[in-house]
Amino acid sequence: MKYGFMKKRILGLGLALSLALTGCSGDPDAYRPADDQDEPVVTEPVENPPDEESPGTQTGPQGLMAIGERYELNGKIESYLTGEWIDAEIAARRPMAVMIPNNRNSLPQYGVSYADIIYEAPMEKCSCTRLMGIFQNYGDLEYIEPIRSSRHYFLLEALSYDAIYCNWGLAAAYVGPLINSDLVDNVSASVAGIDVAADEAFSRDRERQQLGYSLEYTGVMSLEGYNAAVSRLGYSTDYPTSDYTFPLQFATEAFLAEYEDYSDITTIYPGGDHNQGSPNGYSELNPYFVYNPEDHLYYRYQNGEPHMDEYNGEQLAVTNVIIKFVSGNALDDMGYMNFNVFGMGEGILFTNGKCVPLTWYRDLPFNEDLDFDEGVYEQTRYYDAETGDEVILNRGRTWICLVWDEYANYTKYF
Repeated sequence: MKYGFMKKRILGLGLALSLALTGCSGDPDAYRPADDQDEPVVTEPVENPPDEESPGTQTGPQGLMAIGERYELNGKIESYLTGEWIDAEIAARRPMAVMIPNNRNSLPQYGVSYADIIYEAPMEKCSCTRLMGIFQNYGDLEYIEPIRSSRHYFLLEALSYDAIYCNWGLAAAYVGPLINSDLVDNVSASVAGIDVAADEAFSRDRERQQLGYSLEYTGVMSLEGYNAAVSRLGYSTDYPTSDYTFPLQFATEAFLAEYEDYSDITTIYPGGDHNQGSPNGYSELNPYFVYNPEDHLYYRYQNGEPHMDEYNGEQLAVTNVIIKFVSGNALDDMGYMNFNVFGMGEGILFTNGKCVPLTWYRDLPFNEDLDFDEGVYEQTRYYDAETGDEVILNRGRTWICLVWDEYANYTKYF
C-alpha cells in the first residue's frame, strides 16, 4: 500500500514501464521555466533505551546490533533515514526529495548538506551527475538552490522513501506518465509536461542571473513555499504509525558497525580517479570521498576542491557511502539515459573505513497489466555479498551513487 496521499487512480503507464526496462524514443526535453515561456511505530515512552536483548534491537551480521522496533524516548525517536535520535514530530514526517544540479556551471549549491540521504547519478551521455537530496530533518533551512529537472530513475528512487518529489523541469516523455499519476505526490514548478504545478514554492535568483548564470541554474525552492504547496495540494505529511518498513538498517546507539574482517579503504572514486566525462560514464567533476577515522566521516571532493555547501559554509560529509551498480541503456539520440533501479545487482558499502561487497534487491514495480502500480514504493535492500545478511549501516547520513555497470571497472577505491 502507499503510505502517503493518493491523488487519483493511475491509468495505462505502458510508456513508463518500457523506459524502466528497456528504453524508448522521442523528444523528452520539456524544460520550460515558469517565468520564461520560451514514520515511526510509536509506543509508550520508556525511561531508558533498551539493552541488546530487548525488542528494540535485533542481531545482524557479525553479531552487530541493529535498530529494531521504534519507540519514543524523551520526545525523540530514531530516524528511519539516519538512525539518529530526532524529535518524534520530525521522525514521523514524510521526507521531500529535491532535484539539485551538479555540473560545473551550476555551482555553488545551497542547502544540500541538510539532506539525510543524497543520491547521485549521471545525466545525459554520462557527462555530469545530478543530485537528489532526501530531506526530513532539515531544521532551520530556509531554501535550497539551485533546483533542477527530473529524470525518471531519480523519481523511482524517491518513491522508495514515500517522499514528496520536488523538481523544476523534466524529461517529459520519460517522467511525465509517472509524475502526473496518482502514484506521486509532487511539488513541481510550472513547466510543459506537469499537470499540477506548485509555483508558490519556487522563485528565480536574480543575482545569479546578473552574474551570468544560465536561467536553468537560478531556480530556488523555499521551505515556506514548499509547506504552503503541500498544504494546498492536500498531501499527507506523516509516515504511518504502523506497517512501515525501515528502508535502511542502522546500528544501535551503543554499537559501531566495525566490519573488522573487511578491507580498509580510505579513498573512493565512484567514476574513476581522473577527469572522466562521457568516456568513463560518470562526471566531468571527478568526485571522490576521503575517510577521516577520527570522526568516522567520508568527506566529499569534486572539481579538485572540497565539495562545499555555501548555505552554511560546510564541506559535505557522510557516514556511509553506497555504490549501487545498475544496468542501463541510452534512450535516444539526445543522450537521455535509463538506469534499471529495480531487480537485483551488485554494489559496495563503505562505512567505518571498511569496504563491504554488496548485492541489492528491489521488487519490480508493475502489475499483471504491465502498468506501474504501488510496487513503485518497494524499497531497495542491501545484503552482504559474502554472508547474505542484510547490511547494517552506521548512524548518520548516507550517499548513494548509481553507477552504470558497463563502467563499473572505472570505480576506484584504495
